[in-house]
Amino acid sequence: MKHNNYKKMLVFVTVLLLFGLTILPTTNASNIKIRKTFVDKHQTPFSSEYSPYKLLIISPTKFTGELEPLVIHKESLGIETKLVTLTDVYDYMDEQGRDEAEKIKYFIKTAIEEWGIEYVLLVGGKKGQLPLWHLPVRYIHMGNNWEYEIISDLYYADIYDAEGNFSSWNSDGDDFFGEWFNGEEAEDKDLDLYPDVAVGRLPCRNKIEVKIIVNKIIEYETTTFDKAWFKDMIVIAGDTYLESHNPNWTGYEGEYYAELAVENMTDFNPIRLYTSDETLSGQGDVIKALSNGCGFVYFVGHGNPQSWGNHPPNDEKFITGLSVQKMHKLRNNHKYPVCVVSGCHNSQFDVSIFKFFNRVTRNRGEGTLECWSWRLTRKIGGGSIATIGCTALGFTKEDKDSFQGALNEIEVMFFKQYGQNNIEVIGDTWSAALTEYIDTYPVNWNITTSGDSWIDAQVVETWTLFGDPSLLIGGYRTPSFSID
Repeated sequence: MKHNNYKKMLVFVTVLLLFGLTILPTTNASNIKIRKTFVDKHQTPFSSEYSPYKLLIISPTKFTGELEPLVIHKESLGIETKLVTLTDVYDYMDEQGRDEAEKIKYFIKTAIEEWGIEYVLLVGGKKGQLPLWHLPVRYIHMGNNWEYEIISDLYYADIYDAEGNFSSWNSDGDDFFGEWFNGEEAEDKDLDLYPDVAVGRLPCRNKIEVKIIVNKIIEYETTTFDKAWFKDMIVIAGDTYLESHNPNWTGYEGEYYAELAVENMTDFNPIRLYTSDETLSGQGDVIKALSNGCGFVYFVGHGNPQSWGNHPPNDEKFITGLSVQKMHKLRNNHKYPVCVVSGCHNSQFDVSIFKFFNRVTRNRGEGTLECWSWRLTRKIGGGSIATIGCTALGFTKEDKDSFQGALNEIEVMFFKQYGQNNIEVIGDTWSAALTEYIDTYPVNWNITTSGDSWIDAQVVETWTLFGDPSLLIGGYRTPSFSID
């Protein structure tokens, strides 16, 4: 039976490769024919004359046709946008940067200084299911007993160190970045960690996905304003840590943080799906609630690349709230929420169906076509408009000696920045939450044990935004309204 399952999987993968890697998706004529004015504006990376831009989009050349409508849309809102190909990035940074990822980071630095860039959208994920990238990631070495290296897009946002110099995240110069192995002294010390620019990623694997998410962004920003459904906020939670496992784990942690988030969103109507009152009993409850649409959704519990869920009160039973396999049932067309997901690895976007054939990665949920957060974000006809989650283990206060801070707290800070501080551009909201967290829990780079600082560093380094960082949450009142 086990042999037959593997044989079926092999056939499936073969069909996938034949279809996904050899057949190029079609595009319409408007995507193929890029207007001369557009080409003239975007073909030269830098000139001697200062030109202000707010949004920088970096993409492989093959996606530029699908991204043109997004550029035109952003500029119609008064957001000056620059689309630059990776080819131009690498050519311009020919003598700077030890590898492609560092060249991109140097380019972002130059764009900040030459253009005044505030938002950076990185477009590109894995090339299908292969261990190759449309747009490079930076793996950092925050090693622990679960994973040796993890993806950090904060690397592209933390441009400067505390003295204002370029921050390589490689202070010891050994070509391993962000090295701080659990239980050891940090090898790459004094990372600033503060985001100097708001970075979001669309880990698209093909042109179809680029087109889907571009259409969703344009639709969201032009149709969402003043819609009744936007004022709903769904919180989905349970008892994350069972008291039977540790007497200090009292209460229903997921529901506690969900309530803190609700308290920060005073203008929103809370819709609660909790295991404690059985409003969360399975995926059907979540799918039904999300399909009605909402402005925000907050999942608080446990996750892996394929699924999310939580426990009933002090009960070993695990209730799956939403899985990749069931997301096709979401029908919230034109009613896309901003999603914050609290759980391990929900945003681990280096998954692959080929990892199914390795027992360890298969058991960790990495043997899948796409990760949970990206599946939700890029879903056509539903899902989210943006998703914020972890690319690695999602440490919480229960993992810290101080029993304070970690993942759940930075999530609540996100809702505070939007709901109380009125920061409405999602990249700014993400950046403000990170900044508040780093201010509250400054990292001590000189400790030699795992400790709290090691956890605090990993929390901020892996908290990743899938979406357009210049997105105005709730959309625009009129096309002439722009970001101040």
